[in-house]
Amino acid sequence: MQERCFDTVIISDLHLGSEVSQAGAALDFLQSVRFRRLILLGDIFADLNFRRLTKEHWRFLGHIRKLSNPKHGIEVVWVEGNHDHGLTEVMSHLVGVPVYQEYTWRCGGKQHLAIHGHQFDSFAVANAFLSKLGQLIFLQLQKIDSKSKRFARYLDRLNTRWLRLSEQVARGALSYAKPGKAERIFCGHTHAPLARERDGVEYYNSGAWVDQRCTYVTVGPEGAAIHEYVPETDNRDSGEERIPAFAGAAGISVPAGLFPDEIYEGIPG
Repeated sequence: MQERCFDTVIISDLHLGSEVSQAGAALDFLQSVRFRRLILLGDIFADLNFRRLTKEHWRFLGHIRKLSNPKHGIEVVWVEGNHDHGLTEVMSHLVGVPVYQEYTWRCGGKQHLAIHGHQFDSFAVANAFLSKLGQLIFLQLQKIDSKSKRFARYLDRLNTRWLRLSEQVARGALSYAKPGKAERIFCGHTHAPLARERDGVEYYNSGAWVDQRCTYVTVGPEGAAIHEYVPETDNRDSGEERIPAFAGAAGISVPAGLFPDEIYEGIPG
């Protein structure tokens, strides 16, 4: 992993400031892999309250600022998520990276598009106040949950399934890219990694960094793939179900060149 350099690495939904954020694991991951471009695909923060940030969260932000230094030759891009809304100017100044609503680039002769995905979440779009209220309640619930945050993480997965977010965001993203905008489209938001292909357009969801299983996407001339980050010291609960690792240090991956309608969900249902 350390010897290979990817064109692009995509992570999303870190939710800094929340009790379930896996900022330490995300920092370890970014320090263990080489890449030319890093896309932070939205919801890097839980909300606008910086007082909730821990030392671990600040260390992650410090590393992002370091990566964004031009001397490193790495392009760092921030795509705004629904939780990040209102932080654009602050974050551009704080960590020195540009922030976009959506971001496009070319790699391997294909057009790529990164957009957080809340735009395709009909409930969030139609019920902004209820969504915000739910976010605040969830943050408070995390404070009273056990140290492992098992219940909070279970509710997070349950919410995704109940609202059928994975399918909804995938359909919306594929339709959005279909008119020739992109041949590959990448989203976060749902917290569930997923790969799909329809009408010549590939869709990837990068998952999240709020559960025991943290996932990311890599993009290169050979294609795109979803991986599960498995640290050298795996400190997940011994009772947790493991996903077999097919790709060595990279963890789980979806091979480049998707099979039609092939779905990969890193968090089993």
